[in-house]
Amino acid sequence: MSHNPKKANAFIAAIAVIGICSVANGFNQSANWHLQEALPLFAIAVAASRMKVTLPGLTGTMSVNLPFVLIAVAGLNLAEALLVGCASTAAQCWPSRGAMLKPAQLLFNVSSMASAVAVGWQVFHHGANGQPAWLAAGLLLPLAGLGFFLIQTVSVSIVIALTDGGLVRKIWSTIVQMTFPYFVLSAGVASMAMAARQAWPVFLLVLLVMYGTYRSFRVYFRREVAAKAATAAK
Repeated sequence: MSHNPKKANAFIAAIAVIGICSVANGFNQSANWHLQEALPLFAIAVAASRMKVTLPGLTGTMSVNLPFVLIAVAGLNLAEALLVGCASTAAQCWPSRGAMLKPAQLLFNVSSMASAVAVGWQVFHHGANGQPAWLAAGLLLPLAGLGFFLIQTVSVSIVIALTDGGLVRKIWSTIVQMTFPYFVLSAGVASMAMAARQAWPVFLLVLLVMYGTYRSFRVYFRREVAAKAATAAK
């Protein structure tokens, strides 16, 4: 049940409008397409998004699609990067067998991703003009990832506060503690992949690394949930 349904719906609607504008702007300004690089990246990002873990104590999940979204932000045009980000997010939100699809959650997450991709793409490409490739990959891509991180975590914190209750600051702090190492790793892996130049074998290697990360987070969160349950039972 929503804690503050009117404000929650208004916030989701605002994020949706921003997301739609981001997508419209992306397709309006994108001319050169890179299908040879975009299609395998699209497929791998969607596959990676299904490797997701539930964040303990929060109504949200985290998947390992972020490195591929950041690679798309750095190496593709804005429309292609939006397609990779939004499609992989939709796949992440798609329910497992037996569960029901939540349209509002899907709309919010895809729109939030579109906004984050648009901001990250602008940060990277406007800063990369005239800069060496190594500088763009090593400095600007993590900077774009930071903007991505802030947009995603702040918007999620607000919507959780409006739907489940709680202070935005405390919710954001909890999300940061659980996900910031993942964002740092994702930015680092994406930077190395860009330095090695885009190719599907590199994407597969990144997928292998992120699968190991997914397994580690899954074990860690399970242990944390078990520890909290044991403490509450005492």
